[in-house]
Amino acid sequence: MGTVEETFKCPVCQDFFTDPVALPCGHDFCLTCIQAVWETEGSDEGPFFCPECQIFLPSDLTLQVNTSLQNKVKDFTTNSPSAAELRTTPPSRATVSSSTIHCDHCIETPSVAIRTCLTCDASLCQAHALQHQQRSALREHTVVEVTGDPLSLKCREHREELKLFCMEERVPVCCLCVLVGMHKNHKAFQLHEACTDFKSMLETTMNKLLKRRSEAEHAIRDLESLYTQTVKSAADFRERISDKYSRIRVVLDGDERLMMQIIDAEETYMTEWLEAHRGIMEAQIKEIDSLRASSKSLLRETNELRFLQQITAQNLCDPLDLAPIQEVDKDLCDPEKLRTVERLVDDLSVALSQHFPRMWSYLSSPALDSKSAHPKLEISQDRKQVYWRRQPVSEALSPQPYDSQYSVLAQESFTTGRHYWEVIVQDKPYWLMGVTTGSVNTKGAPSQSFSSLGVNNTSWCIYHGDGQYLACHDTQEKQLSVGKRVRKLGILANLQKGELSFYDADAMTLLHTFCVQCTEPLYPMLNPCIDVNGLNAQPLTMFWIKDPWDWHGNTNGGKE
Repeated sequence: MGTVEETFKCPVCQDFFTDPVALPCGHDFCLTCIQAVWETEGSDEGPFFCPECQIFLPSDLTLQVNTSLQNKVKDFTTNSPSAAELRTTPPSRATVSSSTIHCDHCIETPSVAIRTCLTCDASLCQAHALQHQQRSALREHTVVEVTGDPLSLKCREHREELKLFCMEERVPVCCLCVLVGMHKNHKAFQLHEACTDFKSMLETTMNKLLKRRSEAEHAIRDLESLYTQTVKSAADFRERISDKYSRIRVVLDGDERLMMQIIDAEETYMTEWLEAHRGIMEAQIKEIDSLRASSKSLLRETNELRFLQQITAQNLCDPLDLAPIQEVDKDLCDPEKLRTVERLVDDLSVALSQHFPRMWSYLSSPALDSKSAHPKLEISQDRKQVYWRRQPVSEALSPQPYDSQYSVLAQESFTTGRHYWEVIVQDKPYWLMGVTTGSVNTKGAPSQSFSSLGVNNTSWCIYHGDGQYLACHDTQEKQLSVGKRVRKLGILANLQKGELSFYDADAMTLLHTFCVQCTEPLYPMLNPCIDVNGLNAQPLTMFWIKDPWDWHGNTNGGKE
């Protein structure tokens, strides 16, 4: 259908023919369009030419409307469903609206402009644009894509064409701007030179971006690989550790069974021994009772002959030499072996207690108090993360990265007991963490003395700055020797002992211990430090576990 449409359109106005005329060369044009082309050549007497094939035509040429073509165009525009829309649509452009730009030289029959001459400040249709190409006087004019605002392409001060580019101000300028205007003595290039330089720069930038994109894709692949590896490693460790605990349980269960069997055997042995001795005693009692009965019967005999016969028969003529009844030795039933079993279990408990409770048994995850946070800090919705708000670089450059006032407190404070928490720092280049004490105001938060974390006598902290670790307290700084970069910092407050210890929470390696003697509440404090150009934008995150085991409740619950 597109091919048929083109046969019904004028090559000059690019619209459907109106009063089409055919030239001897075979090309068709609107009557007004071809007349406008020839009129712009200056003479009504010729020479005339075809705008399509450029051949010269006789000066006495008579133009007649091609009624056959006109009827075909009429039929096509009437029957075609989109003819009305296509009729008003110039080539490769959107549908013409009320903002359509018309040729400034076509007065009687307005034609759609396709170019704009900045020298003439005029919009040109295809015919008049062709004229600018062919006439030597107009050939030097600057013709650009059609625009409704030619002045936007000119200097607003001098109304001259923008032929130069000021390299200092980075704006297009005219020649007068460089000679006598605001850009005098500025370095300026011609537009094509500036374009060449900037295109070269953009190509370099594109190559850098392509390289950076490739690096980012490689980093993503590495992250995905690390993610898979992390999940697999966690599963492997979970399985191995579960297996080790299973074996420990098997050993403990076996040891418990052994001890219970020892107790059972000891009980059986002792009860059997007691039963045997009881049988012996009962037999002795029975024998005694029998002798007493015989003796009693003889004593009642009045016939002397029968008495002597019976006493002789029963061997009772001599006094009985009865062995004394052996007293029961209660020591024989002393549960010494049972005490030995209990002692062995106690020894096992003592051996295990050297490793229990774990420091992680005291693990907690204090919520951050958004009310205590510096205005340039942002707290996550779950109150487990703190990070530097996005700020203009000019504002962020003035403070030091470790300025302690950019901090946030935890909602919870400690006065007694043991408390342990961990903060994830990963590869964050700057951070400051510790605890602070101070008087509490009416709202329940510490007074403003906490804003000087690590630089007064009521705060203790660890500062990390690009690989260096400092222990800070009361304006004193001590550089720490840390072999491996800390990814999680663990903090243990043992208030019974008056100690505050910092650990590499992954390896459980002690970094530093402060002696803390205080009577006021102790508040955990986090400082993510400032972020410049996104280099320190990573948050500080409280590490937490689901359903932590209450060690004291589980170990003491059975005793209460």
